[in-house]
Amino acid sequence: MENVLLIIHLLLALSLIGVVLLQRSEGGGLGMGGGGGGGAMSGRSAATALGRLTWILAIAFIGTSITLTIFAAQNSAGSSVVDRRGNEAPAQDAPAVPAVPETDGLLPPPAADPDAPLVPRAE
Repeated sequence: MENVLLIIHLLLALSLIGVVLLQRSEGGGLGMGGGGGGGAMSGRSAATALGRLTWILAIAFIGTSITLTIFAAQNSAGSSVVDRRGNEAPAQDAPAVPAVPETDGLLPPPAADPDAPLVPRAE
């Protein structure tokens, strides 16, 4: 059920993007043209079919979002990330601390004088 709802949710998202991109710009948003209608005489036009379809898809998208959120909350209600982390047993054959190479030339040599500056050797 959750997978079917997720697929519907994704299809709604893609169709909502497509419908919004198909709509004609009403101008004035970013100073771009495309408004039309003559300026002062143009009022808000009646809702077009694309406008109605946008509202329907948006309401359906929000509905599936809320439903998926409810499903996710029900699935994780009895457990916590910390609880799941505590159940794992550590691997016995793996070392707890990674081994550091003995001589890799990146670390400075130990100084005889504790106040000596840490400077790498010139080789």
